[in-house]
Amino acid sequence: MITMNQKKVFVFILILCSVGFFLIHNNSKTTLNNQIQNTTCIIKTEEKTVRGTSLTGLIENGETVKILYGYYNCNEIKRNDVVVYDYAGNDNPIIKIIKALPGDKFSLEKTSEGWNILINDEIAKNSNNQYYVLSESGYKMLSLYEKDYKGIIPQNTYLILGNLADGSLDSTKFGLVDKSDIIGKVEFS
Repeated sequence: MITMNQKKVFVFILILCSVGFFLIHNNSKTTLNNQIQNTTCIIKTEEKTVRGTSLTGLIENGETVKILYGYYNCNEIKRNDVVVYDYAGNDNPIIKIIKALPGDKFSLEKTSEGWNILINDEIAKNSNNQYYVLSESGYKMLSLYEKDYKGIIPQNTYLILGNLADGSLDSTKFGLVDKSDIIGKVEFS
């Protein structure tokens, strides 16, 4: 015969087990949902061969890279990320480096060689630790943004550059870019 105290202990243990199962089940469900969410950000993954020299020193002409299309639908764009940009003037997207983020202070400084780009009061450098030096045309393009935005990179807008110190087909030619035109992240060795 089971006593009343034993019944209470049994019910108490049953309740504890149920609560424990609920907590474990919900935690597993949350982990699974996070994993599903992170994988659904990437719409498509492709390996592509780089054609061009604008990233020389970082990614070489003929090198194979992996492109994660849709990566930035769920992930933050970070400084120095290498990205795929949907450039309206090209049939194929181009690969560039994020050099300035929304909210960054942005200015141009005249030197004897040309114009330097300053981001948060630091001269922008490429992966070879060389300063970017703009020609007069590069200066004219970026100076419009410096003036219009009072030296601050606007929301959802980025400065993207190649890796050549004297410029390439990048923001020095077509200006700051909108986040919606950054279509993927590039992974390389």
